Amino acid sequence: MPQPAADPGLPAPTRRAALPRRAFLALGGSTALAAALAACTPGGPGASGSPAITPTPNPSGWVPPGEPMAFPRGYVWGAATSAYQVEGSTAVDGRGPSVWDTFAARYGTVKHGDTGEPAADQYRRYPEDIVLMSDLGLGAYRFSVAWPRIQPTGSGPANPAGLDHYRKLVDALVDAGIRPMITLFHWDLPQALQDVGGWTTRDTAARFADYAAILFDALGDVEADWMTVNEPKTHAFVGHWYGGHAPGLRDPDLAAAAVHHQLLAHGLATEAFRASGAAGRIGIGLNLLPAYSIDPANTRGAERVDASENRLFLDPVLLGSYPDDALGQAPGQLPADPTAFAALALPGDLEVISAPMDFLAIQYYGITGVDTVGNVVPIAPTSDASWQQVRAEGLYDLLIRLRDDYPAIPIVITENGIPDETSAVTVDDPYRVEFLRTHFQQAARAIGDGVPLEGHYVWSLLDNFEWAEGYDQRWGIVAVDFETQERTAKRSAGFFSDVIAANAVPPA
Repeated sequence: MPQPAADPGLPAPTRRAALPRRAFLALGGSTALAAALAACTPGGPGASGSPAITPTPNPSGWVPPGEPMAFPRGYVWGAATSAYQVEGSTAVDGRGPSVWDTFAARYGTVKHGDTGEPAADQYRRYPEDIVLMSDLGLGAYRFSVAWPRIQPTGSGPANPAGLDHYRKLVDALVDAGIRPMITLFHWDLPQALQDVGGWTTRDTAARFADYAAILFDALGDVEADWMTVNEPKTHAFVGHWYGGHAPGLRDPDLAAAAVHHQLLAHGLATEAFRASGAAGRIGIGLNLLPAYSIDPANTRGAERVDASENRLFLDPVLLGSYPDDALGQAPGQLPADPTAFAALALPGDLEVISAPMDFLAIQYYGITGVDTVGNVVPIAPTSDASWQQVRAEGLYDLLIRLRDDYPAIPIVITENGIPDETSAVTVDDPYRVEFLRTHFQQAARAIGDGVPLEGHYVWSLLDNFEWAEGYDQRWGIVAVDFETQERTAKRSAGFFSDVIAANAVPPA
C-alpha cells in the first residue's frame, strides 16, 4: 500500500543486460530533463498539489496507439486492500492488539487522531463487498490476514474465530469466481512480539513461519496466490528509520535489521508453504520505484539510491546475495553500519531467502529524480500524496529492467493507484481514470516487449484508513462514507470495469 516518501530506485544487474544499468538510471537528454523540471516549478502542472497526470517526461518518444491495447487471455485483473486499513472490528472475536493499534493511539502519530476503527468495516461487510467485486468483474481480490486475529500474541495456538472469519471470506470469494490473493503480513505485527523486539530480532522470523504454517494448513486446500510480506522496505524504513509508521522507531540500524528479518521470514514461510503441500502459488511483494539521474552522464548518486531502495530487496530474493553499496553514510544509502548488517545473515540465511518463488509481486506508484551526489529531487508532477511523483512510463522502464537484469519469473503488479484530490467523499475522479489508463498502457507495452506480466491489481478497492494520513487520503475506486459505510463506485471503477470486460485498455 502507499507509503510516505522513500528514496526510489531500480533493480541492478548481475548478468549482462540488454542495455547497461546506467542507461536505465539516466532520465534522458537535456530537453526531456528541462520538460520534467518545468512540470515541477511553481505555476507548472505539478505545482498546485492536485494530481497532474499529463505523462512527463517521455525520453523514449513512445506514443500510445490510437486503438485499444489488448492483454493476453487469462490476464488477471484485481483490486487490493489490507486488513488494518479496511477491516475495523479491532477488538472483536479475540483479536489481539497490533503495532498499528498502539501507534495510532499515540497522540500526534496519525492525522486527526484517526485509528483503524471503523475503517471500511469489511470484517462485517465482506459479503456485500464481494457482490461489489463481482459487479465490477474482478477476477481476483488481494487482502491481508491480520496476524493478531490468528495469534493474538504472535505465537501459540490459533484463535478459532480468526481462522473461521478468513475461511468464510475465502470460500465466499471462490463461490463468486474471484481468485484470492492472501497477504500474510501487511505491517500489523502483534504488539506482544514488538514488545520483545519485533522485526529487529531474529525470533520474529521464526514466529512468522509458525503463523504462516497455521494458515497454510487452514486454507491451503484453496487454489490461491499467497504473498508472504508486503513491502518490507516501507515497514523497515518508514516504521524503523523515519518513525512515520508503526512501530515509530528512528534508528537506521534497527531498520536494517528489520530488512533482513522480514526477508528471512519470507524465505521461511516459503519453505513452510512447500512443506504444507498447499495449493496455489507463493511470492513476495516489493515496492519498486525507478530512480533517474538528473545528469545522464553521471549516475553514481542514482546507483546508490537504486541499491538501498530496490537492490537491497531484489538481490537477496532473486539472486541470493545483498548488494555491497546499499548501506553506508553516502547520500542515497541506508545510513546503517554495513558490518553489523552483514553479521545478521547467518550461514544458510540467504539460501532460505532466495528459495524459489512462483511469482514476484511488484507495487508501483511512481518515480524519483536523483542528483549526482545521491540526493532525491523532484522531476515529475506529484499527486495529492506529496511523495508520489507520477510518471507512467517508469512502470515500463521498471518491468524491462526486471526482464533484463534478473532471472525470469512471472510478475504481478499488486498495487498501482493514486489518491483523490479531496478528503471529501467523491465519485468524480478523472485523474484516476487517466492514471490507470496510462499505467495499463505501459503494462501492455511491456508485455509486448517480452515481460512475463500476468496480472494487475489496482490500489485500492475501497477508500480506507491510509496509515499516518488517517482518513484524509482516499485511494479507492469505490468511495466509502465512513459515517454510514455506504459504498459508491467512482468513475474510475466504471473505467476499470470496462477494461476488465474488454481485456484491453482504450486510447484516451
